[in-house]
Amino acid sequence: MERSVEARVSHEVDNWLRWLPRWRPGTHRSRARLCRQCFGSPVIAAAGLNEDVPHAVQHALAMRMKIVVDASVDEYTEKNLPLLAHELRLDEARRARRLYRPTDGLEPEYTGLEIDPPTVPGAPYLFTFGELAAWPDADETEPDPEPEAPAPPLTAQQKAAILAEVALADKFAAEAGRRLCAELAGHRERMRAAVAEFVEPQVQALLADLENTINSPLWPSGF
Repeated sequence: MERSVEARVSHEVDNWLRWLPRWRPGTHRSRARLCRQCFGSPVIAAAGLNEDVPHAVQHALAMRMKIVVDASVDEYTEKNLPLLAHELRLDEARRARRLYRPTDGLEPEYTGLEIDPPTVPGAPYLFTFGELAAWPDADETEPDPEPEAPAPPLTAQQKAAILAEVALADKFAAEAGRRLCAELAGHRERMRAAVAEFVEPQVQALLADLENTINSPLWPSGF
């Protein structure tokens, strides 16, 4: 696992560094709640990006590191946890039958973010992506597929065995996360240098523009 995590972390950091020059400050929306993927994340802390770094920059790295952990856990599960692997394959098959999933196929920089901007009161719209994803899976013009035979219910022994494998998978994921943070700390210097080169000038320009707007004689008085 150690060499695999090390190679994957380096690869995803390289991808993040290639993306970073394309980042631009977002001004069209604000977050209504804290991002659970980034707030207090040991991954962001290990990267040295937990202070004075825009959330979009943090989120792009966090989601790439999640790919590393998920891939390692998937390999471990497939190799060592047959019951859990079987249940996950069944779940994936069920998900694959959905015709449209707007959150699938996104770049890591956007994975986990809200897919719809906040609605503007009184503004007309046909639908949101969230509403579209919740529509019936099958087109009404297509014939209904043959229903699948329901899987036999799990016995108490099978449930206990699967729960034991889930605990092993969780333990492995925690160990993979710790190893990832240790490896990520080795890339901290070049990541901070990239933030200083590509992110901080844009943030400073945005702040300067805001200050000029506030100091403008056209700004309403009495504030």
